[in-house]
Parts: sequence; structure tokens; C-alpha cells
Amino acid sequence: MNEKTKSPAKRAPLPTREQILAFIAENPGSSGKREIARAFGIKGSDKIALKALLKEIVADGEAERRGKRLRAPGRLPPVTVLEVVGRDRDGEIVATPAEWQEETEGHPPRILILPGRGKDRRPAPGLGDRILARIHEPAEGGQITGRIIKVLARRPNTVLGVYREGEFGARIEPVDRKQAELSVTETIAGVADGDLVVVEIDKANRFVRPKARVTERIANLKSEKAVSLIALHSHGIPYVFPPEVIAEADGAGPVTLADREDWRALPLVTIDPADAKDHDDAVHAAPDTDPENPGGFVVTVAIADVSRYVRPATALDREALKRGNSVYFPDRVVPMLPERISNDLCSLREAEDRPALAARMVFSAEGIKRGHSFHRILMRSAAKFSYQEVQAAIDGQPNDHAAPHLEAVLKPLYAAYAALSKARDARGPLELDLPERKILLKPDGSIDRVIVPERLDAHRLIEEFMIQANVAAAETLEEKGSPVVYRIHDTPSLAKLEALREFLASIDIKLPKTGALRPAQFNRILERVADSEHDALVNEVVLRTQAQAEYSPANIGHFGLNLRRYAHFTSPIRRYADLIVHRALVAALKLGPGGLPAGAEKTLDEVSAQISLAERRAMAAERETIDRLVAHFLVDRIGAIFQGRIAGVTKAGLFVKLADTGADGFVPISTLGEEYFRYDEVAHSVVGETTGTTHRLGDNVEVRLVEAAPVAGALRFELLSEGRAGKPPRGRRRPPKRPPAGRARRPGR
Repeated sequence: MNEKTKSPAKRAPLPTREQILAFIAENPGSSGKREIARAFGIKGSDKIALKALLKEIVADGEAERRGKRLRAPGRLPPVTVLEVVGRDRDGEIVATPAEWQEETEGHPPRILILPGRGKDRRPAPGLGDRILARIHEPAEGGQITGRIIKVLARRPNTVLGVYREGEFGARIEPVDRKQAELSVTETIAGVADGDLVVVEIDKANRFVRPKARVTERIANLKSEKAVSLIALHSHGIPYVFPPEVIAEADGAGPVTLADREDWRALPLVTIDPADAKDHDDAVHAAPDTDPENPGGFVVTVAIADVSRYVRPATALDREALKRGNSVYFPDRVVPMLPERISNDLCSLREAEDRPALAARMVFSAEGIKRGHSFHRILMRSAAKFSYQEVQAAIDGQPNDHAAPHLEAVLKPLYAAYAALSKARDARGPLELDLPERKILLKPDGSIDRVIVPERLDAHRLIEEFMIQANVAAAETLEEKGSPVVYRIHDTPSLAKLEALREFLASIDIKLPKTGALRPAQFNRILERVADSEHDALVNEVVLRTQAQAEYSPANIGHFGLNLRRYAHFTSPIRRYADLIVHRALVAALKLGPGGLPAGAEKTLDEVSAQISLAERRAMAAERETIDRLVAHFLVDRIGAIFQGRIAGVTKAGLFVKLADTGADGFVPISTLGEEYFRYDEVAHSVVGETTGTTHRLGDNVEVRLVEAAPVAGALRFELLSEGRAGKPPRGRRRPPKRPPAGRARRPGR
């Protein structure tokens, strides 16, 4: 009997909602439409009905979509980083997710940590420890449990602080602004006032100040690079390489042509910031000579072959995974790899032979990729350029270094970029206008000035070439059936989208409720408000709506770039994820030694969680260091008036970002005026109960600096701007506040 004459009765019935939800709960890592159809025997045209039912389930909030997969609302990934928060009544260890946003996700779940079994039994973690755990969530609800895979960081009974000498003895001013001051009972030799130190806390009596013993002197706060040391120690970021790692790096030698193609005649060039110390990517472009690809281009992206030197299971490899990535501060770089590797053997220096892994990509005249291949090569950079140098040459002002390469090298690069830009515009990635500031320091480590670097086509060219190489890497590994660590960026959550929809409605902008949301829809909203009073506000709110990018062996695509598959390939010197991708390509394409070892896919869940956490740790450390540098810079300017913009609104008050330095400071809500102010979460504002005076995210304001705490990196402001007119909120109003004693009321407040 052929397919057309089969009886409908013999087809598998469509599963019920309850059956689908049960399957999703029991299979949190593999619950896509394909898996559900296979599990319930759904075939042919019945898949259309299944797709519609799944869409209804998501729309009703009974499941969340993560790329092509579904999961129960609020469910955790199968492998998660947790932080130990205490013990329950039975003495069992309890933890919560290390990364959790209460304002959008509610209270974090409490996870019961089960002891290991047999060989997997490990020492119990302590309060504050971060652990990597495999999660089990019962389908019918109930207690979530986790089994420890490894302890990532133990929290010692120590505090980082500044040693202060006074009339009544020495004390410690903790770096963590939430920590109380400590009295010093014992110290080591050579400690002086103003030194950054590590102390061990003695058991404290609740009626007296906690006591501490100084165990380590790190640096004096007035010394160069002391500020970034605070962030390194407080976040537990390794910054000193163990002797065995240095020995391995120093023992590495130059590469030969063994297992490599000789591409030294190809005029690849590096284009980097003017102050770059290492150069891990080089590019080349030329018109395609294939008559079947008229107007097309061949683009080559060559990346330093770190896998040649950093082999799996070596001391270098273990330290690189521990660090996860390089960390960049205004006053220093904490590299993932020793300088012998990152700044020497793997730096694509001009006119020196270097090993590389190259992506050769062919594009049409419209920027559509027609094909690509990967090669393990020996290259020789034809020239080292800065972004500004290249842009000046293209704009008709080449210097003596760039002029010889203008026609043969630089102009073809820009011609290829013009083609790729067409495809990029058609793809429609998310286009947020959020300029980044760069802090320039004096020789003593203090701030000289803060600039906003100009965004050039040279920057965009390199960015687009790197994106295309990353896509090619992911496609090749997927095609070969190789393990991949993807760079994923999920679609915004339903809760965040609903909050955005309500906010946009308050300024008469509609966000569609149905259909798949694409970055282009956000871009149309941003274009609509460009150069209007809502420009900065809407850019900020749209940014906060986005999910956080991370690493994962399970692909869900990259929402922001609007790409179906994407893997980091272009910076193995500074990102461990890229090193994994290089090793996978070497193994999958049989390009010689240094490939991903057999069975590596079993640990990629753990590795992805670990390097994602390291990335967030680095971002927090970099941000806090800038805050401390700026607080040091402004400590002598108490009482000065600054222009800024409201960058955050909470129940407690306003966060203001200064226009000239980009510094963030806080305005307590109790200081806004004589009336009470209510927090409006939807409108991202606070509104006066009596007058309706409104202070909203994105508003330009004038503030006075009231307090600067350099060690904590905290600034407190007094708001001088009057706010915008608005309507008082509905509901019962409280009586006016009394102004603080000794302080006159401000007119109009």
C-alpha cells in the first residue's frame, strides 16, 4: 500500500499538551520539534499540526524556546555553575545559580547538593564556593538536586582591604563595600599605611568590631597598577604563571614546514590598534579569477596557530583553561598565555615566519559566501598596520609605510568589504548605538583623559572578516560531525520582551506580539527614535532586553548577529574557546598534531560553563577597575558639578553616568526632593507623588559630586536637575518629607 492510500487511523495520534510538557521536562537538553516528532512517531503533514501546537505552548508560557529547543519555564541547563549559600535544617549543602537576575527571573532556585558516589566522591564545598554541577529537576516539580563535577573556586576566610593606621590602632578598610571594617590584631613586617593587603578574619564577637591578621602585602595604593590588583585579587583571577607553565613556554621553538602549506608569498597584513602588543589575525583579499563568479572575491583570514604550542593535558593547557581568557585593564593586560607564546611565537610579526590556521573564503559580488576551506600554513606578514593608518591611506593620505601596499593590498581589502557589507545589511544584525570609552593613563597609572575612539571602516572591515571566518569554522565542524563549542546568543526571554513591549507602548511605539522576533525589528525601532529625545533611552532598554552571549556545545544560533551557526575561531591567543575550535579543525581535517583528543566531547559542557563564567568574571573585574580609577581621579573634586545621563533607575535611586569620564555614581532616592518618589518599573523612571516630577532612564542631568570612595570605586551624587513634568501616580499619597536638619529646601522641589 502506498503512502497516499494509508489509513489515517494507522498514523500516530498527535500528543496532548500534557504529554509534550512531560517530554520537555524529562529531556531538558534535547526537546526540539524533531526530537518530539521522533518520540511520538509524528510524520509527514502531521508535523505541521505539531509545529502549531508547540507554538501555542510557547505563546501560553508553558514552555520557553531556546533556539530550536524547548524547555520548561525557568529550568536550568543540565550543567550549571552554582554558588554554595548554606545548609538546610538537615545539614545538607544548598546552592543557587551563580548567574541569576532576580529582577527578571524572580528568586533563584535553591538546589540541594548531593554527595558524590564511589570514585566521584569529593570533599564538601564550603560557604561561598563556586561549583560546577550536573542538575536534575524532577518532571513533576519538587526539590532540584545537583551533583558536583568540580569545585571551581573556594572562598577562603580572607578579606582584601587597605591597611590604615590611626590614633586607636590599625584597621582594615575592606575593598568590598558591603564588608564591615576590621581591627588588626597581628601583621607582617613591612606593611605601611595605604597598603593593599590580604587578611584572615578571626571569629568575631557580634558586639565588637571583627578582628583580622594581615597575612600578605600586595602593593601600596599609590603605586602603579595597584588598582587593577584589587580586581584581580577580589575576583580570584590568576595573574602569575606557575614555574612549570613558564618552563613549557620557554621550551617551545620556532615552527617548520612539516604538516604545513607554504603561504609566505601571500601578502597577508595585520590591522590592529596602534598600541597592540600581539597580532593574532592577518587578512588578505583579491578579486576572484573564476569566470563563474564575476565581481567576486577570495578573502583569507589567517589566525595564529596556538594549537601548535599549547597541546591538550599540558601545564600550558591547564593554566589556559583555568584563566579562560585574557583580561584587559587600562593599566595592564593579564594574558591567558605566557608572553613567550602570545607576544612572540604566536604574534604574527611583520616579515617573520609564523604558523597559522587560515580560512580561505570565496564571496560573490553581493557578499554571499560560495565556499570556504581551512589550511594549516606557514605565513609571513607583509606589513603591520594600525586602523588609523589604513583608513588614512584609503582616504587619500597614505604614509610612507602604507603607500607601497595601497593598490595591491589595501584597496582589494576595502573592495571585498564593500561586497560583504551588502550581505551584512541584508542579514540585518542588531545595530545598537552604544559608543565605548577608552581610558588613557599617565606614566604613574592615574587617568590622563577619557576618549571615545572614532569608529572607522577599518574597524568594521576586520570585524566582518572575522565574523565570516567564525561562521566558516562552525559550518566546517558541523559538516564533519565534530564536537563544537559554539558562541551562542539566545533570543530575549518572554518576560523581558513583555517588559519592553509595555515600555515602548508608553512612548507610542508598538512591538508585535506574534511571529518570530528578528534583530531587524529592533533595528527599525532604533531607527525610528534616532536623534530624538528617546534615542539614548531606547538603545539602553533594547540592550537590557537582550540575553547574555555564552559558550555551549549545543547550538541555538546567535540572535544578535542573526546567524544560525557561529563559533569563536579568531583569537586563540586570548580565548580558550577559540583554541578548542582550532583543535577541532585540526582533528576533523587531519591537519597534523595538536588536534582535539578523542572523547573530548564528553567534557565540553563543563568546559563551556567554566569559560563562560571566566568571561563574566573578566568583564566584572574590568568594569570595577575603571570605576576605581575614576573614583581616584575625582576624589579631589568633591563639590564639583558634572553633566551626565541617567543610566539606571531602581527603587533605591538613580545611577548617573558622567559625560566626560563615563563614570557611574549613585543618587539616593531620599535626596531627590521634598516629596516621595515612586519607582515605575515599566517606564524605567521614578515619579514624584505630589507634583509628578519624573526622572527617567536616559535623561540628561546635572549632578554635584558629594562623595568619592576610591577603594570601593563608588561615587555619590546630588541631583541638581529639576526633572521633567509628569502626572502624579494614582493611589494613596504620603505626607511631604522633612528636609534633613541644617539643610534648606531647594526652590521648586
